[in-house]
Amino acid sequence: MKNILKIVSFAGLVLSIVPPVLLFLGKLEMDPMKLWMGVGMVAWMVTAPFWINKSSQQSQ
Repeated sequence: MKNILKIVSFAGLVLSIVPPVLLFLGKLEMDPMKLWMGVGMVAWMVTAPFWINKSSQQSQ
């Protein structure tokens, strides 16, 4: 389960970074960029808290 959360959160991070680059390069319009960045933001914010810093809490 933890590996699935990591994959989804990293995909969300990619969706937050790549669309502005594509907009800058002229490969993507503004509205689809906003949509993909929003999807990426939600994916990252929903999944990342469940696995970040879990290893340091478990060792205490």
